[in-house]
Amino acid sequence: MNFDLTERQTHWRDRVRDFIEANIRPNMQTYIDQDNAGDRWKVIQIIEDMKVKAKSQGIWNLFMPPQGQLTHVDDTFEFEGPGLTNLEYALCAEEMGRVGWSSEVFNCSAPDTGNMEVFHRYGTREQKDQWLGKLMNGEVRSAFLMTEPAVASSDATNIETRIERDGDDYVINGRKWWSSGLGDPRCAVSIVMGKTDFAAKRHAQQSMILMPNDAPGVNIIRHLPVFGYDDAPHGHMEVEMKDVRVPATNLLLGEGRGFEIAQGRLGPGRIHHCMRTIGVAEEALEKMCKRLQSRVAFGKPIYQYSVWEERVARARIDIDMTRLLCLKAADMMDKVGNKSAKQEIAMIKVQAPNMALKIIDDAIQAHGGGGVSNDFGLASAYAHQRTLRLADGPDEVHARSIARMEFAKHTEMPKDGGMSSGDMGATR
Repeated sequence: MNFDLTERQTHWRDRVRDFIEANIRPNMQTYIDQDNAGDRWKVIQIIEDMKVKAKSQGIWNLFMPPQGQLTHVDDTFEFEGPGLTNLEYALCAEEMGRVGWSSEVFNCSAPDTGNMEVFHRYGTREQKDQWLGKLMNGEVRSAFLMTEPAVASSDATNIETRIERDGDDYVINGRKWWSSGLGDPRCAVSIVMGKTDFAAKRHAQQSMILMPNDAPGVNIIRHLPVFGYDDAPHGHMEVEMKDVRVPATNLLLGEGRGFEIAQGRLGPGRIHHCMRTIGVAEEALEKMCKRLQSRVAFGKPIYQYSVWEERVARARIDIDMTRLLCLKAADMMDKVGNKSAKQEIAMIKVQAPNMALKIIDDAIQAHGGGGVSNDFGLASAYAHQRTLRLADGPDEVHARSIARMEFAKHTEMPKDGGMSSGDMGATR
């Protein structure tokens, strides 16, 4: 087994890494100043400036599927990124994870990444012309609306939002929350998951439809902070849809095919999250090591105390193990497809956030009182990573799927009639 990176893998990873070091890190204070000035829900200019640079250098839309994985609807190849594989992109995503706002600089931030993949694979030419081109150019942003406050959305068959046909339109009624990205003033379109047929088989009731966010009846009820952080201008919103009327041509792929689309969207999205998480953990470990070597307590540098040697060693072991598991999952997705890699995807989704949270927690401890402040970025990193134990499916759902696949190797078990809730999970 060869663990060396190929020339192409190294090329793309290093381009992203070098851009971050040369352009993004030197502007960290500018970002903080602009983020804290004026209205919270605004366009942050330094990100827009960096986007122009990144786009001019071709470091843009790196997640877009390679040719040959384009679409179920037509065979046009006009909407293309650089054609990185999941494995190649995973290495880039880790670098982006080290600085939270860098993903947007490369037009590689959620939920736009998953939404663009949906348009790419399942959209009609009309839908692509209307929305995908604008998203790929960074002209607009988007949201994905699945999770609902009234039901346990880790089992998406519970969702209650109605998408009902009325002549040449569909009418949407329901309430969603944790609708990430809806706070951004550029957020122009949402992909909404709801039910078009409440009487159909359990996994054939759901559909996905495109909803312009300025349509009459779309009402943002409130913003939902995460451990007190507003995540502006991105934000996480609770939104009511009351008799929202959209053209029937806005339906994606067809009635009853919402789960099929979700599976195509969530597999790659989970890998993206996990690789960014590894970048977050690397950043926390670096901060921890520097802090431990620069502070003296009880007559000697803190790093010389054996408890910290154990914690740092454990952090390095856990990061490297997690990275290998994540790269294995990405490689399997490229070689045998998302379905065959579902156990590896589930494992990395459980492992990565928990690994990062332990390392961030140790880094907070190393920084003392400063660790729980906003001075070192560790408190916000912890808050964001904690949400990933829920986003795209809670740990318990993925663990159930892993266990059921493991049991199936060793005994006869009745097969599910359809996708389990573990295949799905709540998303943000």
